Amino acid sequence: MAELPIYIHTAEQVRALDRHAIELGTPAYELMSRAGEAALRSLRTAWPSAQRIVVVCGCGNNAGDGYVLARLARSAGLSVVTIALFDPVQLQGDALVAWRDFVASGGSADEWDEEALVGVDVVVDAIFGTGLSRPLEARLGNCVDAINRSGVPVMALDIPSGLHADTGQALGAVIKASRTICFVGLKLGYYVGIGPDQVGVLEFDALGVDDSGGAIVARRIEECWLAEVLQPRSRSAHKGNNGRVLLIGGNRGMAGAALLAGEATLRVGAGLVTVATRTENIAAIVSDRPELMTHSVESSDALAPLITAADVIAIGPGLGQDDWARAMFNAVLATDKSLVVDADALNLLSARPSARGNWILTPHPGEAGRLLGCTTIEIQADRLASARAIAERYRGTVVLKGAGSIVERAGETPFICDAGNPGMATAGMGDVLTGVIAGLQAQLDDAFLAARAGVLVHALAGDKAAKAGQRGLIASDLFPHLRSLVNPHA
Repeated sequence: MAELPIYIHTAEQVRALDRHAIELGTPAYELMSRAGEAALRSLRTAWPSAQRIVVVCGCGNNAGDGYVLARLARSAGLSVVTIALFDPVQLQGDALVAWRDFVASGGSADEWDEEALVGVDVVVDAIFGTGLSRPLEARLGNCVDAINRSGVPVMALDIPSGLHADTGQALGAVIKASRTICFVGLKLGYYVGIGPDQVGVLEFDALGVDDSGGAIVARRIEECWLAEVLQPRSRSAHKGNNGRVLLIGGNRGMAGAALLAGEATLRVGAGLVTVATRTENIAAIVSDRPELMTHSVESSDALAPLITAADVIAIGPGLGQDDWARAMFNAVLATDKSLVVDADALNLLSARPSARGNWILTPHPGEAGRLLGCTTIEIQADRLASARAIAERYRGTVVLKGAGSIVERAGETPFICDAGNPGMATAGMGDVLTGVIAGLQAQLDDAFLAARAGVLVHALAGDKAAKAGQRGLIASDLFPHLRSLVNPHA
């Protein structure tokens, strides 16, 4: 299978790519045949010992892909049970041709029976493709639920049935795939909503269709891109060249948040990092990470000279929302310095909205809801639109955190990060991300660039740390990996 492309599309944009390929001379049935061939290759690579498969077919072109795969699998000597959830003679166009070719090869289809799943090595989901826009009817939902309960590995063709291709929302019951083979172009629904939970391992086959000239809705952030952005330093570089970051946070009882963010800022290469925090936190921070400069700041007056000396200011980790926190936040808003705003600083911002071009806002879905005055459920229902709305209202660059973190700036194509893992859903991870982004912003002097690089470096570090297991992963486990990731030429 080919590497995943960088472009992400809506379902309609992928259909336009299909139409363009057909207009250029590739017959539609040829594309369907290529899809079936690619799916069988993927199945045999992923499950080389599989002998008995069940192909469950619906009523559209996705079913046609399934009938092609079933025909080819039978020819390859596999034991194939083909299930038709709809009368195949009612199929239209190329799907009907695929059915007729399947029958002509000696194949036949059975009606749905849950017993067909017993003793099966792999189930192929060819029920519905990207055109599905309404919830599955009860009969089909029961079938999907039975497949999910069976414990048999599932390979979905193009998209898990029941998953909305654009929003990643569940249309009733949704297939939980072990693997999904994507055809022609990546669909947005893989990366938003519940998509990351449903697609399993994602594979791609372009079917000979070039997607580089089509419309896109977002782009993936690729690891290889880091080598372009994070160039080796000159031998004459000194710490002042690498950026001065002021980190403001750590209210009473929250020294850890400021410490995590501060060390992360150092680990990605910032030259000088100062932590402005409550007096009671100084000893703990200095004893754990003496490379951090620390200042006791109990009033905004004490903060003023530190702001003047900084190139980038990060505020939020462990900040709180009391009078001290508001004083710190108001002092920062009064500056024209480049900002990274996270955690409680975002909650303070939602209570007093403002807009500026030179900040990076890093909300999780709950904070995003407060920024937009809506619920977390509404944020998650359309994450791309939510990130765009925050960017339009508050300007600057927005990082909407979560599975498939989105980096958005108004007027730009958004980026989606598909690295990271569930083990990172633990206390302190957001503080580390704040430090990573602030440290890179101090070196790159481009907020949109720094946000993308920071999100990717943070996610990749989490994946490296998770090789020892996701459960029990803690934020500081990322530190040993940050340094290698920001030195891609080493």
